Amino acid sequence: MDRTAHGGDLYGRRAALDFSSNISPLGLPETVGHALVASMEAWDNYPDPFCRDLTAALAQHEAVPKDWIHFGNGAADLIFRFVQALRPRRALTLAPTFSEYERALAAVGCSISYHTLYEKDAFRLTETIIKKINPALDVVILCNPNNPTGQPADQALLLRILKRCEACRVVLLIDECFISFLDDPNTQTMKEFLAAYPNLAILRAFTKLYALAGLRLGYLLCADGERLHAMSICEPPWNISVPAQIAGVAALADEGYVARVRQIVRQERGYLTQALDGIGAVVFGSRANYIFFKLNACRDLEQRLAERGIMIRPCGNYRGLDNRFYRAAVKMHNENEQLIAAIGAVLGEM
Repeated sequence: MDRTAHGGDLYGRRAALDFSSNISPLGLPETVGHALVASMEAWDNYPDPFCRDLTAALAQHEAVPKDWIHFGNGAADLIFRFVQALRPRRALTLAPTFSEYERALAAVGCSISYHTLYEKDAFRLTETIIKKINPALDVVILCNPNNPTGQPADQALLLRILKRCEACRVVLLIDECFISFLDDPNTQTMKEFLAAYPNLAILRAFTKLYALAGLRLGYLLCADGERLHAMSICEPPWNISVPAQIAGVAALADEGYVARVRQIVRQERGYLTQALDGIGAVVFGSRANYIFFKLNACRDLEQRLAERGIMIRPCGNYRGLDNRFYRAAVKMHNENEQLIAAIGAVLGEM
């Protein structure tokens, strides 16, 4: 399949405001910026291939053993290497969801089945997926909260899915890259089940939460050492740069940053939801740092906003969606007000 367009492509067009990529509204933590500047003299050294300092910091932060951690050059790198190491023949994933799962699976010739999320259910994952998990599958890939819909799955349902996967000898990969933006991430994550279920792998990244998209840093948590070793064989040397490792350690040490981000996202998500509803959009109750909505009155909103210097993510290229669906990041209040005003102006011209 062709490379899928994602949000955040600031290089192909000029935009004063970018709502197309789901990055922390606070931007790069100041502590991370200071650490990067202070460490510039070390950039002429090769990176630590074992990410020793970063591994120690993350193991403490996540309260997991060091040997459960595998770093990657962003979450996408880990998705592709996870699939490359597993070499599945048959897989199940969601529709709509993040397209890189499909691309990674297609790259190894895997046959892909889809569990459709329906508008009538507000695109929530339901127990009907369990019937589709069978011994013919090799892997199930889920996103929690899902992208682009922003809906987290109930932990009890995810546990039923995990147990069904274990019974069928199926690997379960859960992408939790947006889980830290939830109000209650500790009640949603499946991390507590890693020890009991070696068939479970959890994907996370620094990209969104700490606004490190340009540095590329993600990690996989899994209690199956053989699986992580297989992934390391697929990894090029020095995959995690010196700046990325330094930024990761500094980000984890800034405990107050995440609390501030959650507070802003919670407040501004509520504002955007109410404002979009007020101008006629159907908003699907995202609990992440982005809003997923449908605008029946306008099928070219992306282009019309681009003419005003604003980028949003059109969702027509997601499987199961059309060009009435859009995703917009939650940003600072003055920026969110500009987005709502611009959408209102577009609708006023129609």
